[in-house]
Amino acid sequence: MSIRWGFLGAGSIATKALTPAVHAAKNATLQAVASRDVIRSQSLEPVKVHSTYQDLLDDTDIDAVYISLANHQHCEWSIRALQAGKHVLCEKPIAMDAKEVRLMADAAKESNRMLVEAVWTRWHPRFIRMVELVHSGAIGEIKAIDASFTFPGTLEGNYRLLPEMGGGSLFDVGPYPLHAWSALTQGDLKMKINSIQRNTAPTGVDMTTRINATLNGSIAVNALTSFEREEEQLLLVTGSVSSIENIGNDAFTSLRSPSVLKVGDSLENFAPADPYQLMVENFGAQIQGEASWILPIEETIRVMEILDQIASTTSGLTPS
Repeated sequence: MSIRWGFLGAGSIATKALTPAVHAAKNATLQAVASRDVIRSQSLEPVKVHSTYQDLLDDTDIDAVYISLANHQHCEWSIRALQAGKHVLCEKPIAMDAKEVRLMADAAKESNRMLVEAVWTRWHPRFIRMVELVHSGAIGEIKAIDASFTFPGTLEGNYRLLPEMGGGSLFDVGPYPLHAWSALTQGDLKMKINSIQRNTAPTGVDMTTRINATLNGSIAVNALTSFEREEEQLLLVTGSVSSIENIGNDAFTSLRSPSVLKVGDSLENFAPADPYQLMVENFGAQIQGEASWILPIEETIRVMEILDQIASTTSGLTPS
């Protein structure tokens, strides 16, 4: 059985990542696309193109919906899709705040459908291996996690500059290090913020955010997100006896390329993988009742709570 997918939106991620993933997946069909650009929708080669989002949700030939709209639209259209009887895979950040995620989770429960945040890195074999090694105690107790995701962006006219649409570097790339924190601590996140440093755009969104915090009373964490620094991706976990690190400037975005994990003084090499495809296949397998892994909505809610906590903390100050 093939899961019939419908896409709400046909932006760059849907075009460059999700479309190839669905076409390549062993259990998926791109049934329909709805976007503001009919030509772009057609270019994704779905079975059909819909002129409106609601028309797609009303299509009884669709089992699951992928939502790649602007951040402020995620909650509304996820709930509409769930109420229409569709399973939902929604781009990160899944919503504007934790309150919205809880509304979405309630809608998923009421409709008996899945709601999953598309944090595709969580399905990458290298990342899975890192998490397994940390949980096994291979590096001892976690002492520190250092993460960064920065790049210089040309954002003129882009919704990422608009706070009302969920813009800013923290919302755009912050979910990657925060979900890494969650995965590495098995979803047990208790955070004390020590300091926050921000550089903001004239529109009010953060162009750069630097976070220094303590997790679970003992783990020192540092995270850096930015639209204005040179490209850098880092994920380093320091333990009491060793360390583990994603090698290469692709800590969170390795896609269809070889990747390397450094464990102590040893290197582990990974063949090219498409974690988007693995995400789509695992999602579909869950729908079909087969053994697979999907990101639990409880983890997504907790990560969004942490994101809210960071976003609401005054720059440069440590909350009491």
